Amino acid sequence: MSVVWNDTSPIYLQLKARIVAMILDGLLKPGDAVPSVRQVAADFQLNPITVSRAYQELADEQLVEKRRGLGMFVTEDAPERLLASERERFLTQEWPQIVERIVRLGLSWDRLRAQIAAAGGKVDAP
Repeated sequence: MSVVWNDTSPIYLQLKARIVAMILDGLLKPGDAVPSVRQVAADFQLNPITVSRAYQELADEQLVEKRRGLGMFVTEDAPERLLASERERFLTQEWPQIVERIVRLGLSWDRLRAQIAAAGGKVDAP
């Protein structure tokens, strides 16, 4: 798999974001081993220090844990912690801009609900 790194943020943060996405998407489940620093560095042609820095941030956030002699593993509560923090980030950073745009475009709740349903989503609120 070919990965293209962008210049807008440090590579270690992009790598961290990829691992977070894998946990949220269920590709990495609680208790699963995270690929080794050496393996990721070789696969993506990265400096091992860059990979270590991404892994250290994940460990600092208690999303992965180091098991001596075995490697890094996804913590049991990582998906729940990530989901809670991603929801909070969405509601505080992204949602206000979306609401502003909805209001500016004059979109109705019925129209939005229909679009969500068409995309396979479920809406409980009126």
